[in-house]
Amino acid sequence: MKVLVVGGGGREHALVWKLKQSPRVKRIFCAPGNAGIARDASCVKISAEDIPALLAFALEKEIDLTVVGPEAPLTAGIVDQFQAAGLKIFGPSRAAAEIEGSKVVAKEIMAKYGIPTAAYAVFTDPGEASAYIKKIGAPCVVKADGLAAGKGVIVAMDEQTALDGVRRIMEDRAYGDAGNRLVVEECLVGEEVSILAFTDGVNVIPMISSQDHKRAYDGDQGPNTGGMGAYAPAPVYTPEVHRQTMEQILIPMVRALREEGRLYRGVLYAGLMVTSQGPRVLEFNARFGDPEAQPVLTLLETDLVEIIDAVLENRLDRIQIKWREESSVCVVLASGGYPGSYEKGKAITGLDNLPEGVVVFHAGTAEMDGATVTAGGRVLGVTATGRDISAALETAYRAVKNICFDGMHYRRDVGKRALDRCR
Repeated sequence: MKVLVVGGGGREHALVWKLKQSPRVKRIFCAPGNAGIARDASCVKISAEDIPALLAFALEKEIDLTVVGPEAPLTAGIVDQFQAAGLKIFGPSRAAAEIEGSKVVAKEIMAKYGIPTAAYAVFTDPGEASAYIKKIGAPCVVKADGLAAGKGVIVAMDEQTALDGVRRIMEDRAYGDAGNRLVVEECLVGEEVSILAFTDGVNVIPMISSQDHKRAYDGDQGPNTGGMGAYAPAPVYTPEVHRQTMEQILIPMVRALREEGRLYRGVLYAGLMVTSQGPRVLEFNARFGDPEAQPVLTLLETDLVEIIDAVLENRLDRIQIKWREESSVCVVLASGGYPGSYEKGKAITGLDNLPEGVVVFHAGTAEMDGATVTAGGRVLGVTATGRDISAALETAYRAVKNICFDGMHYRRDVGKRALDRCR
């Protein structure tokens, strides 16, 4: 079969890498792809958000299956348009993907169906939002309603930071129309965990747990990013937390979406805070996480195409999904200045001298004059597996030392919480 992967980041490289392992897949296209993906697939110069061009390409090439990586085309309705043209595509519909496209919609559904999450208030006026923050005080969390590439969330430990967040989102329009509405939430205390699950709209099968590292610098300091690293599985996700997550969050949310006329097929991502009262939802996303997909997919043993078919054919309850009994770690190498402004075109060295058990997923790279160069904020995801978290981390950071580009920075404490719990 011929497969089209939509997107050009580290998550999409991991998807291409995993799909390529299926004996059913004969050729993979990726739009737009990147320098690393180009070694595993045929890259097509079409933006992930140019749905008409993607649709025309899929029809012309007689693509058998399209897998959508990023949230923007999902929330714009790529699945609806491909299905209307008779094409097979993996991902939620526009209505279902709105749980990521609008934090307000997600919050309202959770409130209506009693799904545990932080208390919140919604604002369309910056003055009213600021007055509310002054009333409740800090800590609190300020969120842009719409898509902001993982950067539209401000965890404010003091009142001024929260007020600055309101101004940045609603007045400075740092994230454009995503800031038309704003959510102010209570600040939950605990440890975060990401649970990705396959669902056909009725059945829910969770993937192995993972933990992202959102802040730019060690010790969870600095601004939020799209993610500076991840590992799987996460020790904080105990059997009891798993039971609560399934019974109180994942199954009820899939049921709620169905009852709301938003039948959800694809990958449902629940970002959770494990509190002393149990897991609480921080956010829902409508696709694989990035960088969580990198360690999670490296531990997946089952053919991803077989899982996708089971989702699309409403028979997820009749498939068994197997995982490697190991740990996996992804360390993100970022451009200097990220998540702020950064330069591109920096030559990358050391990609051909890596330890065994390491896969480097390209996120923001390009080819220039025969060399691989930086082309994004998050450049590479150095991903390693090992018998346990300690072994995986040792291998990943040994590989990181071999790679270099001007301005490169990365977190040196990926997986620290897991190590602390294991000790």
